[in-house]
Amino acid sequence: MPEPILLMSYALGIGGSERQLTEMALALDRSEFTPHVACFRNQGFRAEELQRMGVPVLHLPIRSFGSLSAIRGAETLRKYLHSHRIRLVHTFDYPTTSFAIPAARLFGTPVVLSSMRCHRDLVPGWHRRFAGVTDRLADGIVVNCDFVRQHLMGDEGVPEQKIHLCYNGVDVNRFPAASRKRRPELHDAALVIGTVAALRPEKGLNLLLAAFAQIRRDGMKLVLVGSGESRPALESQVEQLGLQASCLFQSATNEVASWLGSIDIFVLPSRSEGLSNSLMEAMTSGCAVVASRVGGNPELATHGETGLLFQDGDVTELAANLSQLIDDADRRRRLGEAAGKRMCEHFSLASASRRLGEIYRQQLSRVGGLPC
Repeated sequence: MPEPILLMSYALGIGGSERQLTEMALALDRSEFTPHVACFRNQGFRAEELQRMGVPVLHLPIRSFGSLSAIRGAETLRKYLHSHRIRLVHTFDYPTTSFAIPAARLFGTPVVLSSMRCHRDLVPGWHRRFAGVTDRLADGIVVNCDFVRQHLMGDEGVPEQKIHLCYNGVDVNRFPAASRKRRPELHDAALVIGTVAALRPEKGLNLLLAAFAQIRRDGMKLVLVGSGESRPALESQVEQLGLQASCLFQSATNEVASWLGSIDIFVLPSRSEGLSNSLMEAMTSGCAVVASRVGGNPELATHGETGLLFQDGDVTELAANLSQLIDDADRRRRLGEAAGKRMCEHFSLASASRRLGEIYRQQLSRVGGLPC
């Protein structure tokens, strides 16, 4: 019989971890696994998508870990684990890891897995301080790139055998390079440089604005797709640089594919990164990509072959890379085609779901479940 498993994230909206959880829950082999999903906030469109496809969604309305809602949430989780005979719990973000790893271990769940999808310096407050506890309690930690694997071993002291690498997967059919065309908002642009990212300090989007100011030409547009705390500061920088007529902000949207289809040169200037879903989607869409040499970016884009890389924080090098691509349409095309091929061959959703299934089988086999 398929093994009942529970995947958990804080919410079920547009976030990268939330999307990876949803796509994995839907892509896992149903002859081996019966997926369930739990979250603290279930208003997102991912919850509707999961339920429409027959995946049960458990809502744990926990407002604060120091409130009665956490106690009630723990009791709800306990009953659910036992009534559905859940054999494996896998958390996808730090809020659910802090809550569910100790709880599932206490409630006797045979296999408990956490995830680490970024550098631990980005994990806030007590969740960061508590990470060492959950590392010890979990049977394994799933990471999405080798950079994070090395970080956990070298900086956090996590044993190598406890870490399991599963690259993110991208739905290659959702981001077809053949459908590249301008959105109405950009119909008159001669060339579009852009990004899709959370507008947060670690994304380094101030560097992109500074570089664009250096290389801007008539008819060029810069588009920033995303929402976040840094938007007011970025809008102020646009005004200071006199880029108002050339720069377009678009709030976070689920129409990412059509925006990527409008972008000729995609830029990810992050100061810290795990394995970027946005970079993967841009490469799948056939964009020529320019990314900082941080985190998992070099694991996706090989400099000069499937994209261009620049040193973290180096505006001059970023601007030089952009200038090269602006002046050479044929090189943009070659890089975009090579990037799309790499994503389809090595980072597809099917590849990711097979790998995650292998990790689950390996862990369940230790407790008398599915054979490896």
